[in-house]
Amino acid sequence: MTSPAPQAGAVLDFDIEGMHCASCSSRVEEALRKQPGVRQASVNLALARARVAMAPEAAPEAGAIEEAVRRLGYGIERRAPRALAESPVARQEREVAVQRRRALAAGLLSAPVLLLGMSGAGGAPGLLVQAALTTVVEFFFGFEFHRSAIQRARRLGANMDTLVSLGTLAAYLYSLAALAIGEAVFFDTAAVIITLILTGRFLESRARGRASQAVTRLLELGEKQARLLREGEEIAVPAEQLLPGDRLVVRPGEKIPTDGVIVEGRTSVDESMLTGESLPVDKGPGDGVFGATLNQEGRVVVEATRVGDETALARIAKLVEEAQSGKAPVQKLVDRVAGVFVPIVLAIGAATFAGWLLAGAEAAIALRSAVAVLIIACPCALGLATPAAILVGTGRGAELGVLFKGSDAFESARAIDLVVFDKTGTLTHGQMTLTDVVADPTGGLDESELLARVAALESASEHPVGRAVAEAARSRGIPLPPVEDFESLPGRGVRGRVGGEEVLVGRGSLIRELGFEIPAAVLAKLEELEREGKTAFLAACGGRVRGLLAVADTARDSAGSALRALEAMGIETLMMSGDNRRTAEAIASRLGIAQVVAEVLPDEKARRVAALRGEKKRVAFVGDGVNDAPALSEADLGIAVGSGTDIAIEAGDVVLMNPDPRLVVTALRLARRTYRTIAQNLLWAFGYNAAAIPLAVAGLLDPMIAAAAMSLSSVSVLTNSLRLRRFRGEELA
Repeated sequence: MTSPAPQAGAVLDFDIEGMHCASCSSRVEEALRKQPGVRQASVNLALARARVAMAPEAAPEAGAIEEAVRRLGYGIERRAPRALAESPVARQEREVAVQRRRALAAGLLSAPVLLLGMSGAGGAPGLLVQAALTTVVEFFFGFEFHRSAIQRARRLGANMDTLVSLGTLAAYLYSLAALAIGEAVFFDTAAVIITLILTGRFLESRARGRASQAVTRLLELGEKQARLLREGEEIAVPAEQLLPGDRLVVRPGEKIPTDGVIVEGRTSVDESMLTGESLPVDKGPGDGVFGATLNQEGRVVVEATRVGDETALARIAKLVEEAQSGKAPVQKLVDRVAGVFVPIVLAIGAATFAGWLLAGAEAAIALRSAVAVLIIACPCALGLATPAAILVGTGRGAELGVLFKGSDAFESARAIDLVVFDKTGTLTHGQMTLTDVVADPTGGLDESELLARVAALESASEHPVGRAVAEAARSRGIPLPPVEDFESLPGRGVRGRVGGEEVLVGRGSLIRELGFEIPAAVLAKLEELEREGKTAFLAACGGRVRGLLAVADTARDSAGSALRALEAMGIETLMMSGDNRRTAEAIASRLGIAQVVAEVLPDEKARRVAALRGEKKRVAFVGDGVNDAPALSEADLGIAVGSGTDIAIEAGDVVLMNPDPRLVVTALRLARRTYRTIAQNLLWAFGYNAAAIPLAVAGLLDPMIAAAAMSLSSVSVLTNSLRLRRFRGEELA
């Protein structure tokens, strides 16, 4: 079936069938790039997927892309929209089941061939049984290898299937000729090689399915049903049928079906699956909620704002898919090597056969050595080394609340030696919090009474300082008396009558200007708090100063442990802030940061980052993704702190779904672990071939052992990559 013509500038995703090694993916990628209208193409062997970006000014004819791939002998199918597509889990399970049946059936037929060949029993009838069973294995179960090899040969190409086809056919045809003249046969070699490779593909398919489950697990977290509120009645509907503007009822213990805004009721929502934050978040009318998060307490009515592929969960899943589909720079090098690897192996195999014959060896020895070379050199492990690790690393990161937006972010993150933190919203909470309430011992009011009067007056103010004081009083359960004659004095303070008493709250300059005397103990405390970088102000009631209060943008509880963890990793830290130097240095001192850059504007942050890079530093910048966008782009690695918002997802190379600074450590550690896994995989893949090919050339490697080793090499690379699933964010604590 031909797909509709792609639109100019579109990005298309395809499922590819029949790729088994790096040379396969390289050939498919090359063919896609040669199509008119294609701007860029990337093929991921581990996902069996291709992504094609069309040029803005052109698009190919309908079906041209698919036909180009089919001519190479591979299956290709345009990926349907997520809502219509077959479940990735179902597709993977179907593939695993097919591979299992083929390997099992081939094994049942090959077992008698191996037993008869090793024992020499059965005489002439036994040889005929071996020939008959091997014929079935070779041309029925091995048909996919031969068909693929022929298709490649027609286009003067070769891949892993070429090596398997040539190797097993050589052993099979030689054995037929030997059977006719009464010489030794090698039917067991041909049958067992095909069986072992099919078994390896089954194990590889199963391991690859486990590695690629991250996106599926994310999407399966979503609620499948919703309670739609219509004319006062609740109607159960599938969640995918929801539309923006629909009103939904969510009861305690139920998942929220889609992104929206609470219009009725209050509750606490567990957002840990989205942000990694373990503490529930209090929500009320006007507060936004995300699909798949858990309503813990009250019944709420939610108005849907985003549905389907537009929800935060779906966008995160798409982000992970894009990162997994991309290619790290090291993978591009591997692909170039793999593209010429198979032709070189064919040449080595031919030279091995000819060399043994010229050395006077029997044809059987020459053949076995050449077959061993062809089989042992299959570059499966080489093609899976990088994408398998990226696949698991990005998936595990998403589960921990760390989104890598591209595979190249892993290479950037592993080399970071300086992390620059924007202060507000990253190391601090980004909002004012009441930190101190100090009552004058001789003023006649205790701290609770003082706070009640000041908070009552400030509750009428829209200033962030006023909101912080009022919120602190409410959280402590302090009742607020009524306020009359409220007056705001912009930039200086507020005044009014609280419980019939005149109350004035403001800076020291305002209090002095109005003729109030500041007690010595209160003045000393005021100066101390200001030295600490806090915003302190005085409160006068009934004609005299009764005490003072202070607010500050306080450091996050986990900021100190995050900075210590970075230091333990050998990474320097620097705090950058637009705040005044005294406030910035006070926060830095409490957190133990030695390097501070204060009083910088947003555009100046980017210039400072560029200057640090000019000092040969590999710089990561951590910001909130809004006013820090220029610095995030300038850094070697931009780490955006957010909570699932559009801005956070668009900014930076890495997105932290939780503002906890320890996630910076998680991101860098996971990147280092993933890159180390890639290096291990490549070392195994290259080292395996480098060591094994000379053994095969020297005749020291049996073809059946070579087939088993080749299959297990791919499984070993996938298994090593799967160890990343055990990476735990708590390791940073």
